[in-house]
Amino acid sequence: MTMTSQARPPSRGFSHVETWVFDLDNTLYPHHLNLWQQVDIRIRDYIAEFLKIGHDEAFRLQKDYYKRYGTSMRGLMSEHGMKPDDFLDFVHEIDHSPLEPNPALGAAIGKLSGRKLILTNGTKKHAAAVVARLGIGEHFEDVFDIVAAEMEPKPFPETYARFLKAHDVDPARAAMFEDLARNLTVPYHLGMTTVLVVPEGTREVFREHWELEGHSADHVDHVTDDLVGFLQGVAGPRS
Repeated sequence: MTMTSQARPPSRGFSHVETWVFDLDNTLYPHHLNLWQQVDIRIRDYIAEFLKIGHDEAFRLQKDYYKRYGTSMRGLMSEHGMKPDDFLDFVHEIDHSPLEPNPALGAAIGKLSGRKLILTNGTKKHAAAVVARLGIGEHFEDVFDIVAAEMEPKPFPETYARFLKAHDVDPARAAMFEDLARNLTVPYHLGMTTVLVVPEGTREVFREHWELEGHSADHVDHVTDDLVGFLQGVAGPRS
């Protein structure tokens, strides 16, 4: 099923798009796989060990920092002076086996005319593992990760500015696909066509309630719970 948001301004289309920008986690693979839950648990464990606190308090801080700073890592860096290298290595050491090849997604991405890039708050190593399991790596020119962003995550405006400059992207001729509405605010105001990718149907997913808000926000041009079907439609008569 594909849905279109009821945002008051007219939704931007895709006829002008020459650069396709995709978030990674919970965007290029289905939310219901809960792959990010593994990372979530490892973040909690890292915080508990780093701060020498119990898991309940670590979980509370993890979610507080995530909401206020964009990532728990950024909160730990800002509040506790944590160095990010060990954190990034630890939290992304997960089992990627729930991911299976998705030839339909690869074909749909391949039919898009223009460049394809990944913009993620994760690492290049994690992104490489994900796209390898999905079998879609050949379609992407590059991955702009949290290291390239100088540890400043989406939705910080500086992150998008660094991304656009690093890859010489004209935001007025680009589209951004994301699973968090708040991460589309800056791209929209930069002139990008924005697409929010939401969980399929009503399946249970490991998400915070606030993460699923914003479907009808003005900065969301399109909403879909079927990325493959949506891309197939876009790759046809572009509008």
